[in-house]
Amino acid sequence: MPALPVKTFVVLRPAASSDFEALLRIRIEAMRESLQRIGRFDPARARQRFLDGFDPACTRRIEVAGELIGFVVFKRRAEDFLLDHLYLLPKGQGAGIGSEVLACLFEEADALRLPIRVGALKESASNRFYLRHGFQFVESGEFDNYYVRPSSSPAERIDG
Repeated sequence: MPALPVKTFVVLRPAASSDFEALLRIRIEAMRESLQRIGRFDPARARQRFLDGFDPACTRRIEVAGELIGFVVFKRRAEDFLLDHLYLLPKGQGAGIGSEVLACLFEEADALRLPIRVGALKESASNRFYLRHGFQFVESGEFDNYYVRPSSSPAERIDG
């Protein structure tokens, strides 16, 4: 899979099995504050959960100026895409990087006219992020809120 440039300075590159430790560190650092807030921060559990679902074929490194700043896991399923993970190091949050990554994923999903589903830890700032980007609340689970972003073809979009 070739590197995919995102609108300006963000590049998505395919991940490899050898990226596991670096991606795990990003996940733990990105989630630490939210998980501590609800009393669920456990690095050993985070490692095991990530290891259990790690699939390099669906994982893309998020790089800015050649530096690994985050990663995204985007899984094609029969009737939708699952945005399984989108993590940025705290130093990369709030800089528009996540928005650029979503724009790339939206293009991919819209080309196939498939919705995107995502879950976000309750009390996490990611809930506001997904709502701002057109995701609609579907339901709430024990620890997560679930959202869907309906597909839209290029002809249906108003934003150009």
